[in-house]
Amino acid sequence: MQVDPRALRFSAALTTVVLALVLVTGSAWLLAAQAVVFALSLFGASPYGMIFKGIVKSPPSELEDAAPPRFAQAVGLVFALAGLVGYVTQITPLALGATAAALFAAFLNAAFGFCLGCEMFLIIRRIFPAAN
Repeated sequence: MQVDPRALRFSAALTTVVLALVLVTGSAWLLAAQAVVFALSLFGASPYGMIFKGIVKSPPSELEDAAPPRFAQAVGLVFALAGLVGYVTQITPLALGATAAALFAAFLNAAFGFCLGCEMFLIIRRIFPAAN
């Protein structure tokens, strides 16, 4: 499966905004909503991607493999869930640390087109070639 890299950066930008709002407001509900977005995106049904498709009508000049971004969504989901556990249990360092880590990764993708989770995926594939 192939994906539009413009949609990925758009999604990362929206994720950056949502996660920044989570850190500012301390809203576990907003983080839970972002976790749902990560989970849906993991299975190829990205709400942010759907918004992008509704706004941008031009075809992409290139496509990229969907596997690395999906892995990145899984990593984002893990951090969002860890942040949720922190908020629910009132373990503030866990809540803020996990949310900030996810925000940092989303910002790198949105601002610079550097997908940290995608790079992790490629490194893991190089280390464990039999898992391909």
